[in-house]
Amino acid sequence: MGALAGIYRDGARQMGAAMRSIDDLDVHGRRVLVRVDFNVPLTSGADGRPELADDTRIVAALQTIEELRARGARLILVSHLGRPGGERVPELSMAPVAARLSELTDAKVTLAPAVVGEEVKALAEALHDGDVLLLENVRFEAGETSNDPALARELADLAEVYVNDAFGVAHRAHASTEGVAHLLPSAGGRLLEREVRTLTGILDHPAPPLVAIVGGGKVADKIGVIGRFLQLADVVMIGGAMCFPFLCAQGHKVGESICEDEDVAHARALLAKASDTHSPQPGRARLLVPSDLVIGDRLADDAQHRVLAGVEVPAGWMGLDIGPKTVERYQREIRRAGTVFWNGPMGASEYEPFAAGTRAVAEAVTDAPGLTVVGGGDSAAALAHFNLEHEVDFLSTGGGATLELIEGASLPGVAALEGAGVAGAVGR
Repeated sequence: MGALAGIYRDGARQMGAAMRSIDDLDVHGRRVLVRVDFNVPLTSGADGRPELADDTRIVAALQTIEELRARGARLILVSHLGRPGGERVPELSMAPVAARLSELTDAKVTLAPAVVGEEVKALAEALHDGDVLLLENVRFEAGETSNDPALARELADLAEVYVNDAFGVAHRAHASTEGVAHLLPSAGGRLLEREVRTLTGILDHPAPPLVAIVGGGKVADKIGVIGRFLQLADVVMIGGAMCFPFLCAQGHKVGESICEDEDVAHARALLAKASDTHSPQPGRARLLVPSDLVIGDRLADDAQHRVLAGVEVPAGWMGLDIGPKTVERYQREIRRAGTVFWNGPMGASEYEPFAAGTRAVAEAVTDAPGLTVVGGGDSAAALAHFNLEHEVDFLSTGGGATLELIEGASLPGVAALEGAGVAGAVGR
């Protein structure tokens, strides 16, 4: 256990039940492999080369990066970008990310020519305290998504310590998120730690009343989240396209709105689990669905649209936003909440005629007196569109990871950090 004792600090503090923090690691002069989530949106620049469209995920990782550098770590960053399918795709190179990271920090940032290999290993071994080496797109390696033990070992051989700060992919058992964690002394970074602490906090001890707002597309994608909140929350409010299976299950006509039979069955089961609005039941949340809608003849900025007083959508029309009465009702619940969790837009908010519901809910969330937590890319994009992204208490970087944690699933990238690195640390 000599190597382990030299890397883990004495009196290690445990985060939650078992996951170690970077406070528990001695990183000075050591090579630290950090799994970050630099899966950023790209756009085509004036010269046709890929450029960053948004650096939010890079900025989110800076706290961990700068803290480790300040403590004398030699950083080796690893991330995926897009879905190259195990092949080298030049358009998905980490080069634009490396350039932006160099601008955001005073570190010497070097882009490796590959993910692993002798040349990459030589670059890692040449690092000095505070230097940063960014590996090429880890999904250029086919073994990443299959959690290939050989790739995990090659990644581990680059470093002496492993830190996972990529909550957005913590639900994936990949070589860089799960496999390598078993081979090195490992811990969660600041972003991962904050995500887990905040999300488990609203589940385990929320300030009441807890209000959950769930929107987006398919009920099947979020049935576990809605079911969990029906047990834990005081109110669950449904919006977006997923409200139509609930309305259909209640016997309403939904016109041309998105509504699949599978989702109607899920909605019917969830309605049966909910508390009756007029006779609340302990341990069951009230489940609110829209009472009026904004409908349109198609998805477009110039679509014909009108407010529907109720929820009976006529043939040839589709529901594309919650209506003003529903907005008022939802805002009233949100503005008295002790804790708010929001995932998913209330309508087709990317089109101006159908953005009012999402905008109103976003504004109510920012005005809520209690803790406000927003999860999911679409919700984050809506907040950014309305210039409200800095007005909530916590904006989760996870999509699927956020939802799976709320459902109660074990996240492989987090579970691998519980008691991590013991076997791999011995003799290193």
